[in-house]
Amino acid sequence: MKRILFVDDEENVLHGLRRMLHPFRKEWEMVFTIGSEAALKALAQTEFDVVVSDMRMPCMDGAQLLNEVKRRHPQVVRIILSGHSEMETILRSVGPTHQYLAKPCDSEELKKVITRACALRDLLSENALRALASQMSSIPSLPQTYTEIVTELQSPEASIQRIGQIVSKDVGMAAKVLQLVNSAFFGLRHHVSDPAQAASFLGVDTIKALVLSVHVFSQLEFADVEGLCLDTLWTHSAMTGALAKKIISEEDGSEQLRGDALTAGLLHDTGKLILAANLPERYAEVLSIVRDDGASLCEAERQHLGNTHAEVGAYLLGLWGLPDPIVEAVAFHHTPRGCLGEGLTPLMAVHVANALMHAPGHSAEATDIPSLDVEYITQLGLLDRVTTWQSLCSEMAEGAAAQ
Repeated sequence: MKRILFVDDEENVLHGLRRMLHPFRKEWEMVFTIGSEAALKALAQTEFDVVVSDMRMPCMDGAQLLNEVKRRHPQVVRIILSGHSEMETILRSVGPTHQYLAKPCDSEELKKVITRACALRDLLSENALRALASQMSSIPSLPQTYTEIVTELQSPEASIQRIGQIVSKDVGMAAKVLQLVNSAFFGLRHHVSDPAQAASFLGVDTIKALVLSVHVFSQLEFADVEGLCLDTLWTHSAMTGALAKKIISEEDGSEQLRGDALTAGLLHDTGKLILAANLPERYAEVLSIVRDDGASLCEAERQHLGNTHAEVGAYLLGLWGLPDPIVEAVAFHHTPRGCLGEGLTPLMAVHVANALMHAPGHSAEATDIPSLDVEYITQLGLLDRVTTWQSLCSEMAEGAAAQ
């Protein structure tokens, strides 16, 4: 049974939460504490899976509390539940908070968010990796891209269109703006999967404050991990996203599906960045095993780290509240039969795009594409479409080579 800690400085609010969540008492073990000090004592005595805190509390407010939780108990999922949405509050909450829920929040919405967070915890079997990912408030960007966004924001003629273009080509920036826009900070009634659109919702002033004051983006500060070329990783991610979108378009998928596929493709290898940034030596060992012993990357990761880069990336993106189709595509892009779902999905498109991008020179036979799950594609009734998708891949590769 999952343990959930609720924190508020008003006893009446906690009583209201207890009544509202009474139907879920058989699913969760719930503890309600008055104030941050009591919450920290409870955390020191008992292991919790999720902390849900009010923002405005005396002595130590919600942002300060969640910062302490992040430092002392990094594996805990951290959620702000607040009726205050002033920009200052939002900016202070961004770093320590995985998700932000606005009051009033009905029981079903709260249950949905907490249930999803608990399910994500089960995705990672390794506590160390769970803590590692939970601690991250940003995914590092390439130095040149980080410099590019800072230069644009410092320009007196900063353009939201230009900012959106920069964000859309960077894994870390795209993930962070999508986290913010898809939270209750901005109260949108539909999920946003396009990073450029997300940037436009935030606006120049908000992004400027987030980047220059709160430092919501970060740049890579480690040397290249042996066996992992970061420039190649970024290029592969962008190309996979573009090809996934083309595959959905070729099959007459909706605009929402195309957007989800594009972003899922861009973010599908997020876990490699997380592992390389935090465990560079161990990840270099994993890559050397792949290179020297011929093991698949996922096999080597699971054997030596306990989980794969796909699971690590999906865990963090899920904690940040990114849309389910994107998180599923990231989690299962190597093992698509592990996820329930049929027909045209971002997962299908990203799985195929990733396989084709890793083997663009292979023959037109689907069985000749090493990382393509032919049985999965056959079950979807789409095996006869692989040749067409390969042509799209070849066209993209030729276009990139010509630039």
